[in-house]
Amino acid sequence: MEKELIGKVALVTGGTKGIGQAIAERLSDAGAIVVVTARTRPTETQTKHHFIAADLTIASETSKVVSEINEKFGLIDILVNNMGGSTSPSGGFGALTDEHWESDLQLNLQSAVRIDRAILPQMVEKKSGVIIHISSVTGTLPVYQSLGGYAVAKAALNNYSKSLSKEFSPQGIRVSTVSPGMVKTDTMDAYLQSLAETSGLSIEQVTQNLMDSLGGIPLGRMALPEEIAELVGFLVSPKASYITGVNYIIDGGSNPSL
Repeated sequence: MEKELIGKVALVTGGTKGIGQAIAERLSDAGAIVVVTARTRPTETQTKHHFIAADLTIASETSKVVSEINEKFGLIDILVNNMGGSTSPSGGFGALTDEHWESDLQLNLQSAVRIDRAILPQMVEKKSGVIIHISSVTGTLPVYQSLGGYAVAKAALNNYSKSLSKEFSPQGIRVSTVSPGMVKTDTMDAYLQSLAETSGLSIEQVTQNLMDSLGGIPLGRMALPEEIAELVGFLVSPKASYITGVNYIIDGGSNPSL
């Protein structure tokens, strides 16, 4: 692999497992200094990168992360906002309380807004930088039965990311979105297990039902985290120097629209 990111400092939020971990590895392989954050400290086998424990739903935690990176490694060149998820129950609209809605918005929208706000001034100062928001195919194709609040938050993230690109691309900062479909991660496995337990169906059945709710997956399988990471690795590289303001859906062909 070309070491095209040598000298670059990259921050990957939620970077200790799943898609985030794969992205961190991909950027590191390309030569970047990679810092990862998560709320829980990983085991030594989970990450070889500099780790900062932080809950980015809290403003003071965000400032701590940026200050530590600047002190140890310098200004941040690449930001991958991968933090997200949902602990809301399935069952549709009636199952969601105000607390569920607030949690989904904090995890999937506000955390990205906070870290962007903290890092953008230094990118503006040097007139360069790349920000990638990891969204979801549900942002354009909601699965209301089980991911209502999450889907709404991701839709808001998509709009926010486009707005940010319009404002800051003229200042040399590229902002894009990556929206994966179903990805085979530990989190996805746990989610499918939860759906199976609440529905009384098998893992295979709930997996197929979820695939069907997305309109089917023509490639016939979930993505691997490394496949998402390859797209992100390209988007933050000099090869993508004319790409900004785009939402890349990477879902095995399940999205039914152009």
